[in-house]
Amino acid sequence: MLAEEKTLKQGKLFAETFTEPVIVPRGEHNISRQDISKEALKVLYRLKKKGYLSYLVGGSVRDLLLGIKPKDFDVGTDARPEEIRKLFRWSRIIGKRFRLVHVYFPGGKFIEVVTFRGPETAEENGLEVFGTPYQDAFRRDITINALFYNIADFTIIDYVGGMKDLRAGIIRVIGPPDIRFIRDPVRMIRAIRHAARTGFIIEENTWEGILRHYQKIMLCPPMRIRDEWLKDVLGFWTSSWADLMLKSGLFQEIFPAYGKYLKRASSQEKQFFFKLLAWADKEAKKEKLSEAQKLAIFLYPFLVGEGSLPRIPKKTTRPGGLIREQMKKVFYPFDFKRELFENTLQLLTGIWPIKYHLIRSKHMPRRLSGKSYFKEAHFLAKVILRLEREVLGIGCSSGKRGRRKR
Repeated sequence: MLAEEKTLKQGKLFAETFTEPVIVPRGEHNISRQDISKEALKVLYRLKKKGYLSYLVGGSVRDLLLGIKPKDFDVGTDARPEEIRKLFRWSRIIGKRFRLVHVYFPGGKFIEVVTFRGPETAEENGLEVFGTPYQDAFRRDITINALFYNIADFTIIDYVGGMKDLRAGIIRVIGPPDIRFIRDPVRMIRAIRHAARTGFIIEENTWEGILRHYQKIMLCPPMRIRDEWLKDVLGFWTSSWADLMLKSGLFQEIFPAYGKYLKRASSQEKQFFFKLLAWADKEAKKEKLSEAQKLAIFLYPFLVGEGSLPRIPKKTTRPGGLIREQMKKVFYPFDFKRELFENTLQLLTGIWPIKYHLIRSKHMPRRLSGKSYFKEAHFLAKVILRLEREVLGIGCSSGKRGRRKR
């Protein structure tokens, strides 16, 4: 209890060191309204016009400062959900524990508008507590995600030293790592994600905190953990993410079967694992891979390395049932959309017969090339086979040799 009280006191002291924000004027940062979506600008200006604080918040501010086009834009305000709802005709309040508002626009677009949140301790008691921008900033996971862009004067508001860390290329958890990671272990995955995605270095105390608390990750609800790792597996930074996750121990906690395989894998097998993920990252960055293709690439090294499926397929190889079983083994206790699971299963099932014909330099039979998933599976099979030849030296049979076997 004494140690816990000491840690909580340290947390309060940390917060008190940043009572006054750093204000970065328009001339000292690179964010331009031209880079903000017109939908986000409409929301920002409507809130400002009605007298509310109106900030662009979170990852969109970080990405704009890094010169990256944000995937989406979130808005923070001191307006309450009911007040926001009245301002925007096409909007809806969502959430139960903490309510926020989605403002809808044509083309299926929406902007998420969140009322500034108060201290976490109050919310742990089941209360919905609104707060100030200062309190909201300290609730966020890492410093570079806690920057606010003020539409009123185009300044950046920084309560937590995020601009300094952004310029130095550092990932730092907000507050003492022991408190933050115990309170929400998912923050450890997020810290690693942003390091992998940006190429930034994880600050020493933050990294040591992850090494102390990685075993707590499975205390979180499986759905929350799945939502986090799925972003990384489907992203364009999976190779770097997997490396950091393995070094931290989080990978082994989340995917114990996969972790055991990689622990005993040869250096060549590990090299193949990372090279395959790195290739997929390059393709994903160019938006050339579907979600099912990305997930299939992540799973393939386990399926062949664990020993259940051959790298060099036989004509009679029918892996569908076994792949389904192994996918459930890797992903237990996580569940996700049936469509994604089945599409990934189809692609993986198609890779083996396609590899069989590629190795023997044969034309693809129509019963195979006519499958709806053939094009995507064929693309993956060719790359997998090339990397297996380069890294592992297997699957190098010539066409003549294949014909003699017939």
